[in-house]
Amino acid sequence: MPQPSGFTRRVLAIVTIAWCAQIPLPAQGGAPSTEELQKQIQNPVANLISVPFQNNINFPIGRYSRVQNVLNIQPVVPFRLTEHWNLITRWIAPVIYQPNVWAHQGSATGLGDLNPTFFLSPSEPSKLIWGFGPALLLPTATDWTLGQGKWGAGPSLVLLTQPKPWTIGVLFNNIWSFAGNQDRRAVNQFLCQYFLNYNMKRGWYTGTQPILTSNWREDGSNRWIVPFGWSVGRIIKAGKLPINAQVGAYYNAIHPRDLPYGKWQVRVQVALLFPKST
Repeated sequence: MPQPSGFTRRVLAIVTIAWCAQIPLPAQGGAPSTEELQKQIQNPVANLISVPFQNNINFPIGRYSRVQNVLNIQPVVPFRLTEHWNLITRWIAPVIYQPNVWAHQGSATGLGDLNPTFFLSPSEPSKLIWGFGPALLLPTATDWTLGQGKWGAGPSLVLLTQPKPWTIGVLFNNIWSFAGNQDRRAVNQFLCQYFLNYNMKRGWYTGTQPILTSNWREDGSNRWIVPFGWSVGRIIKAGKLPINAQVGAYYNAIHPRDLPYGKWQVRVQVALLFPKST
């Protein structure tokens, strides 16, 4: 396995320190219990402010076995529109280390394209939880190798259910480009993330949350990336601040035949949670 970058080692250190400070969250003072927080952090349209820092290490890539690092900063902020409807805003801001996969050396580091999504979701609880709205692609990359150079938009839908002690659901979107750099290729891309989590005592949970992608502009043999893997996580507390810490590994079982891709992904996430008092 390749050695992680200095930034990745710092992220791993933060997770290790947080993990060693395993303090279960108390259910007092009107704050949500650990079990309630487990359900909320696994629900993409929950009425919970969170700031996840998700670091993805993808390797080996290309004939020179290069390593890519993508840190996704993903703030989620809900707004109450009416008595019956919430608007959940979810931004993905990737900070990317992109190696030159065609050579031993060379790389680019910087901000990638922003990907905001806005979900309209019922505020009243029900057995089937859902949210629907637009997903956008904003050409904010600081280097041409880190983004697609296009403005894009498309629909996004999330569906889930949470029978104790499970969370079972799926989130997907498709984005088409409509403007941007005329010299860059048009965008028509699909994303699907299914999630299956089993919640345990003392804030622990385990499950799978792979991200499937398809570039519809490629031919069939180069179109899909389909990973399989598993993760484990825990709700812990640093002082009074609840934190969701998670680690997982995924293998790309279906992948492009002729294009460079990462065989493995190691995912490390630390999410700061700001629950509302009940």
